[in-house]
Amino acid sequence: MEIRFRECDFFNLWIWLELDNVPSAMEQQYIEEIFDSWFFLGKLGGFNAENLQVQDGGHEISYMNYDNDEADGSLMAVMHNMSEVQFEGTWARCWFDLGTTDAIALDVLVNTLKQFCKDYIEIKRVYIGGENEDWPIPRDQQADFVDAMH
Repeated sequence: MEIRFRECDFFNLWIWLELDNVPSAMEQQYIEEIFDSWFFLGKLGGFNAENLQVQDGGHEISYMNYDNDEADGSLMAVMHNMSEVQFEGTWARCWFDLGTTDAIALDVLVNTLKQFCKDYIEIKRVYIGGENEDWPIPRDQQADFVDAMH
């Protein structure tokens, strides 16, 4: 699976997947669930690189003291919005306003897609940012947004 980063604006970011085949309804649902789950974690501030106490603690975390004051002192890192996942031929795309979330969110998504590609559906390419010349981004219509709290 090839990963390419193009022009990235965290407040206006398209993520494109080129699959090996046209996805079935079940495969489309899997892709939608990946994006929905990732966004939901981001909406709740899960990708805050300023507060990685467990990661920074190393391999031995038994009886680790978690510092709530340190966690509360970090800047808010939340995603703001996403569109419905769209499919056309072998392509899938989704728009995000990543808000103040940290770039670790993209690492988590890429890691997830890499494993998904190995276990479920062949993904040829993942483009993060930019436009796909074969499938223009709508300029004159509002995206269909997802309400992640339902």
